Amino acid sequence: MAEFMELEAQDGVRMTWNVVPGTKEEAGNCVVPVSAIYTPIKPFPNMLVLPYAPLRCRNCSSVLNPFCVMDFAAKIWICPFCFHRSHFPAHYASVSEENLPAELFPQYTTIEYKSPREAACLQSVFMFVIDTSIIEEEMAFLKSALSQVIGLFPDNSLVGLITFGTLVHLHEIGFSTAPKTYVFKGSKDVSKGQLLEQMGFFLNKPKPLTGVRDGLSSESIARFLLPASECEFAINSVLEELQKDPWPIPADQRASRSTGTALSVAASLLGACFPGSGARIMAFLGGPSTEGPGAIVSKNLSEPIRSHKDLDKDSAPHYHKAIKFYETLAKQLVHQGHVLDLFACAVDQVGVAELKVVVERTGGFVVLAESFGHSVFKDTLRRVFQSGDKGLGLSSNGIFEVNCSKDLKVQGVLGPCASLEKRSPLCSDTIIGQGNTSAWKMCGLDQATSLCLVFDIVRKDIPDATVQSSSSQFYFQFLTFYQHNSGEMRLRVTTLSRRWVAGPGSIQDLISGFDQDAAAAAMARLVSFKMEIEAEFDPIRWLDKALIHICSRFGDYQKDTPSSFSLSPRFSIFPQFMFHLRRSQFVQVFNNSPDETAYFRMILNRENVANSVVMIQPSLVSYSFQSVPEPALLDVTAIAADRILLLDSYFTVVIFHGSTIAQWRKAGYHDQPEHQVTFFLNLEFTG
Repeated sequence: MAEFMELEAQDGVRMTWNVVPGTKEEAGNCVVPVSAIYTPIKPFPNMLVLPYAPLRCRNCSSVLNPFCVMDFAAKIWICPFCFHRSHFPAHYASVSEENLPAELFPQYTTIEYKSPREAACLQSVFMFVIDTSIIEEEMAFLKSALSQVIGLFPDNSLVGLITFGTLVHLHEIGFSTAPKTYVFKGSKDVSKGQLLEQMGFFLNKPKPLTGVRDGLSSESIARFLLPASECEFAINSVLEELQKDPWPIPADQRASRSTGTALSVAASLLGACFPGSGARIMAFLGGPSTEGPGAIVSKNLSEPIRSHKDLDKDSAPHYHKAIKFYETLAKQLVHQGHVLDLFACAVDQVGVAELKVVVERTGGFVVLAESFGHSVFKDTLRRVFQSGDKGLGLSSNGIFEVNCSKDLKVQGVLGPCASLEKRSPLCSDTIIGQGNTSAWKMCGLDQATSLCLVFDIVRKDIPDATVQSSSSQFYFQFLTFYQHNSGEMRLRVTTLSRRWVAGPGSIQDLISGFDQDAAAAAMARLVSFKMEIEAEFDPIRWLDKALIHICSRFGDYQKDTPSSFSLSPRFSIFPQFMFHLRRSQFVQVFNNSPDETAYFRMILNRENVANSVVMIQPSLVSYSFQSVPEPALLDVTAIAADRILLLDSYFTVVIFHGSTIAQWRKAGYHDQPEHQVTFFLNLEFTG
């Protein structure tokens, strides 16, 4: 397991099979698909950034890498993906075996490029969309949290503000004379053309048919989007005067909330002003949408909000209509290169299940809490705008591409991205997630965003021994072109090589290359995806069959002798992972709302292997006086009087004090100077 973690530390990749099955039949017998969980912009302490454009293969567009074959005498390099021979350009004239460019060094399998021609820094744009149909207490919490982060805005960013309840208010914060807003009816969708016309952008000149930013001048844009250095007073003034939605709410009805229209106005405004630039719509929702497009429930309290049972029976009257609206909104935002971030803070459901398609395809993040006063909401909002090690390292405008050997095809990607519909010979006929393409749009990504790529082995026959010995490697190359959080455009290139095996004697090789943590994470994403798209899918039966087939394929046993069964250490924990996965919140929806289930699956689909495994099987750590902190079994036997147990399920952290420790804590020993070191755990985890 340690060697797989070392590979991840070098390239940000974990593969289910690090020795790849060489034929389609072999891959099918392995049950767990050949997958790679890749973190595109994972930070590395010694990341090399080259100040010039990459050298690409003229045939397949792959980038020069350490696995290329060199002919230094002829100044030619051979692409490992398509075997095309390319000449080095003039500025590589001095290349030789003793004078290699950095991208050919074997330790630089992951490298970044920063082209001088693309050095111009692009602005970040933040559009706040605030729900005002909430109670006064929640409004105070939200205003306080927003006021605290205003000073953290990046210097080169622009900020805008929309509030909504029954009506949608677009605030002209650039109008300093008096507060000024444009009001839109919440029950109607607003197109970009209607928005531009109502705001009077083209009163004194004809509307252009085409052009950058729809022909808007910087003065027109500055009416609604102010630089961070100038907006603090204007935003604070609006927040101070902001009140809950004034429209009366009958006792038998829900508050009127036009979430869909507000998001549509925000998307259209950003699409007109900054298409293709890194912009984020940050929506703060305090309840379900009940008005206009995207509504998830009617205003009448007699109608309950949809549950999993309603969705299974197809008896949720608003669900499919809302999904269709948000799919259209997702396409618009992906086309514009913009992100939707969702802060859902309410005791009731707010529509995360319907909004999932927008958040996931644009690469936004979602926060689910009970109140805007909750520390999870406030801390996360602060970290969005913090820089350095405490920040999230938000980047934007990403395009992710894949190259791989000719015997591999890409079935698709499971994660926060959207297909760019780039058809190529690399596309498999079998589609999983965002498939039938070899390029994906990542409107928003951060340092922890991870994608799961699923591959298909297309070779049907086992090559003869000569071919197998001379070309026993599969090659993968991941290209991520993105807008760095500094504003500059960069290209990160990760190139991998994995050995393939085939034939009767290949089982031991496959076992040695099996990464059970990565396999559990990939299976969790796959089963979640199948539950959402396949109507009659039985996840428990599917997982059980997969585990049985794996054990029969890779286990050692004597027929009709159960006690003889054993698994290699490489597979020993995998059945345990499947045991917990089939009981997890990703598979079992009982006692969870559709919003909670959507939230759990969105987090799973964007996290790396280590965090995904903790979600599947919580970690339990035991602290005692007799030994150093050590892992404990998820069993009642782990409880002891002189132990402190720390349970981490990723979404929740639970601390248990044994009876003796609890008595000492009650007596206040941890507050006494002579016991300060002894009771450091109590001090660390109090509350």
